[in-house]
Amino acid sequence: MTLFKTSIIKDLSPGYFALVMATGIVSIAASLLNLKSFAIGLFWINLISYGVLVVFTLLRLCFFLPRVCNDLTDHGRGPGFFTFIAGSCILGVQFVLFQRNFFAAGLLWGTGILGWIIVMYVFFTAATVRREKPDLEKGINGAWLIAIVATQSISVLGVFLAPHLIRGKEVALFFCLCMYLLGSMLYVLIISLIFYRLMFVKVDPRDMTPLYWINMGAVAITTLAGATLIINVSLWAFLEEVAGFLKGFTLFFWSTGTWWIPMLLILGFWRHVYRGEMLKYDPQYWGMVFPLGMYTVCTFRLAEALKIDFLFWIPRYFIILPLIAWGITFTGMLVHMASSIYKRNPEAL
Repeated sequence: MTLFKTSIIKDLSPGYFALVMATGIVSIAASLLNLKSFAIGLFWINLISYGVLVVFTLLRLCFFLPRVCNDLTDHGRGPGFFTFIAGSCILGVQFVLFQRNFFAAGLLWGTGILGWIIVMYVFFTAATVRREKPDLEKGINGAWLIAIVATQSISVLGVFLAPHLIRGKEVALFFCLCMYLLGSMLYVLIISLIFYRLMFVKVDPRDMTPLYWINMGAVAITTLAGATLIINVSLWAFLEEVAGFLKGFTLFFWSTGTWWIPMLLILGFWRHVYRGEMLKYDPQYWGMVFPLGMYTVCTFRLAEALKIDFLFWIPRYFIILPLIAWGITFTGMLVHMASSIYKRNPEAL
């Protein structure tokens, strides 16, 4: 039990719920493109993964609370806690799509909102008032954009649940609209700092972690949130009034996400091929799988929302990338886990 507590719980990455984010969105993408059996299989994998990570996180809170608090208030590790919020809401969307289980989805939405309030204000307050702060080179990376992913995931799940609310539907939709706009504002603020850091501060290959794919993933889920609102404008008269604004704003974010994809591929080539940085499993790679799956889903929904049929061909072919990336990363995770257990306790295998 001591080995279990120290090796797994103590060192658990705050951002490991990116596994849930990535698996959930790839599952949803597969469902949209009629890969139903694969989508359902990923849903059950995701449900198990979420349960295990929740248990591990609760144990970490019980046994290593000071370490959790240090992580939450750290410029580098703190943003990882936003993956819990996004993972909860994406799993909630899966419950709606695959099981029509609105009760479970509602619980996950409430969990996501509560988590968002705690992590958002604790992290950003701590980052603001702490006396010793890292410089821009060490203090910010793509992980900060998970705050946007968490915010927009609440908006997406809320719109899915709104039609099934007995009362307060308009209030819920107004809340979702505000979360969409808040996430949009946060993206503009944070990506400006990240872009400045990339352009004007020396970049080492080790610094270009897969988390920088959230540059695209954050804007992709912003597109999805906007498209989901557009598709459901008939639920509330006010949404119909601002539909034109939503369409233009959402297309703006989709265009930005599309621009990021070649740039990130080029930087990945520079890191691993030109500069020779080795490829090995890291939980951060789930932060690359998620944007690929999210871009597939958001493009599909955008095509539906704007009624632009020729956009559908993008997700039909792009889906190959997140499927391959998920398979490689999941296999790498299993191999890494088996190797870690064997190194700590050779008799376990």
